[in-house]
Amino acid sequence: MTVDPLAILFSGAQEAIGRDGVGRKLSKGKTLTVKLGVDPTRPDLTLGHMVVFRKMRQFQDMGHRTVFLIGDFTTTIGDPSGRSETRPVLTAEQIENNSKTYLEQAFKILDPDKTEVRRNGEWFSKMSFADALLLTREMTVAQLLEREDFAKRHGAGTPISLVEFLYPLLQGYDSLMLGADVELGGSDQLFNMLVGRTLQKSRGESGQAVLCMPLLIGLDGVRKMSKSYDNYIAFNDSATDMFGKIMSLPDGAMESYCRLLLGHDEEEIAALQALHPMEAKKRLAAAIVEIFHGAAAAAAERQRFENVFSDRGLPEEMDAITLESTPTDPVELLFASGKFPSKKEIRRLWEQGALRIGGRRLESGQKIEEKDRGSVLQVGRRQFFQLS
Repeated sequence: MTVDPLAILFSGAQEAIGRDGVGRKLSKGKTLTVKLGVDPTRPDLTLGHMVVFRKMRQFQDMGHRTVFLIGDFTTTIGDPSGRSETRPVLTAEQIENNSKTYLEQAFKILDPDKTEVRRNGEWFSKMSFADALLLTREMTVAQLLEREDFAKRHGAGTPISLVEFLYPLLQGYDSLMLGADVELGGSDQLFNMLVGRTLQKSRGESGQAVLCMPLLIGLDGVRKMSKSYDNYIAFNDSATDMFGKIMSLPDGAMESYCRLLLGHDEEEIAALQALHPMEAKKRLAAAIVEIFHGAAAAAAERQRFENVFSDRGLPEEMDAITLESTPTDPVELLFASGKFPSKKEIRRLWEQGALRIGGRRLESGQKIEEKDRGSVLQVGRRQFFQLS
C-alpha cells in the first residue's frame, strides 16, 4: 500500500488551511519548516500541549525541520486568545525560569536532536518603534475585531489594550522571520496563525499552511484544559497525581484522550469502549503515565489505585458519616463532618472531580441516595468516609 505523507501529516487536524500548497512543496522534495510557538506563562506544560507536540513529532519523524519557538517577548504581552480579560504581566526572571522548564518538558515528547529552539526576543528586541508602527499598517482594527474573543469583549465593554491588539501581528511576524511552511497550534489559535499566512503572502511568499489541532477537554469535562482554569494535568505531575487525575475524568472524555494523546484508531477505541469504564480508564491512565514516567511506574500506580479501591485496600480506619435522610447534598454532608474549612472548598473539589462513591465519580448535582449506605465516600486521594 502506498503511504501518502500529506495525508499522514494532516491527519487529526480539526481545521487545515493550505494543504494543496504543502502538497506541491512535498512533491518537489522540499523539507518543510514547521513552527510551533508557546508562551511560557507558567512553569508547567499540560497534556493539552501534548496534542500539538505529538503532531510536531510526526513531522520530525518524517524528516522535516521543526522549530520550537519560545515566546519570551510575546509573553510580556500575553496571548488574548479565548480570554475575557487582560493577562497579568510576568517579570523577565519569571519568563526565563518558565522557558527553561518548558524545554525540559517538551523533550519528553519531541526529539531534542531534531528540534530547533528559537526565541522571538531575537528579533523583537531589535525592532525600533518605527518598525513596530510600520508593522501595524498590515492590519486594520476592523480585521482584528473579527476575532471572536475581541468582538465579545468589545461588545461587552470589557477593555482591550492596544498591546493585545498587536499580539496576532507579532505571532504572524514570527512566521515571517522563521520562513514557516506550516504552523501548528490549537483550534483557538486559528486567527493568529492566519495572520502569519497573510503577512507572508503580502511579501510575495507562498503563505504558511495552518494546522489547528483539537483542544483537549480539561478535568472538569467542560472547558479546554488550561492552566488558567486550573483543570489540567501537567507534564511534571508525579506518577501518582497523573494517574489519579486521569481516573477522575468524566467517562465521556476518555475517547478524546485516547485519540488525541495516544493516537488510537477506531478499532482500538471500540475495543476500549467494550470494556468496563473503570478498566478502560485504568488502561488509559497507565498508558499516559508510561509516556512520562515509564512502564514500571505505570504498573505500580495501577496496582496502588486498585489496592485503594479494593475492599482490602481501603483504609482500616475511616470517619463515619450517618445519613439522616436521603437524598442528601454531598456538600452539606461533608461540611457537617468538620473536616473541611468551607462549603466553597468542597464545591471546588467536586468541580475538579475529586468526589467519588464506591470508586465512581460523583457527578455535578448528584445526590447521595439510600442505595449508597454502606459505601465509601472519597474526597481526593486521602480522605475516606464510611456512609451509614
